[in-house]
Amino acid sequence: MNDKNLAAMGRELALIVEEAAKVILPFWRTELDVVRKADESPVTEADKAGEKVILARLAERFPEIPAISEEHACEFGTPDSIGPRFFLVDPVDGTKAFVRGDPNFTVNIGLIENGAPVAGAVCAPATGEVWFTTGEGAAKREGPDGVETPIHARPWPAQALALVSHTMKEERAAELAAQYGFTLRAPMDSSIKMVRIAEGAADIYPRHGPTMEWDTAAGHAVLVAAGGRFTTPEGEPFLYGKADQGFRNGWFVARGA
Repeated sequence: MNDKNLAAMGRELALIVEEAAKVILPFWRTELDVVRKADESPVTEADKAGEKVILARLAERFPEIPAISEEHACEFGTPDSIGPRFFLVDPVDGTKAFVRGDPNFTVNIGLIENGAPVAGAVCAPATGEVWFTTGEGAAKREGPDGVETPIHARPWPAQALALVSHTMKEERAAELAAQYGFTLRAPMDSSIKMVRIAEGAADIYPRHGPTMEWDTAAGHAVLVAAGGRFTTPEGEPFLYGKADQGFRNGWFVARGA
């Protein structure tokens, strides 16, 4: 299967993340039981319910492709090795936002081929938006019956907008602005930052902090398909399948066209 055919799998992944979103959304803005994982990040019933749906659908549609999912990995550990093609799943990315009642949480599935994200889908359950790769690039729609619209990252403008963490300190934000040349910034949670850049609504997301591969794979795939870039801060390719590192990410920079 060539890269174009793999990217076209994004439409099927979009249906799966939308199905998971329907399961997750009823938990939003309700009294949730929140459990703290070993790294102090939260996990809820919504994470577990979404993961169950996604893993079942991936097993039905793509039984030959293994999947690594956040909640399963946190409970049972990550594999010691992985082949060249596999899925990375985050059933609720931005769980802290979800728990707060904010809308910027997402459902993510990314397909990795030889270290690179080649297909992906990201759904925002609170708004019904879904972004995904296609054989022609990247697209967006609002709901399963919505019109599919191609999306494109925009060229760097005179006043570039950066999307940053809610918890970023002012001093650190100023340092990053000087380093990367943006003048505006807005706080936002989860991988929705990457797809907002992919659709041309923002310009850069510098991440100098810890993330996991399942946090970024889907958004990375969509952003690159939309004409954006996702690299290390030095501009080198950002690779996946780091089983020897527990699938932990290094620093990265997501940018528009």
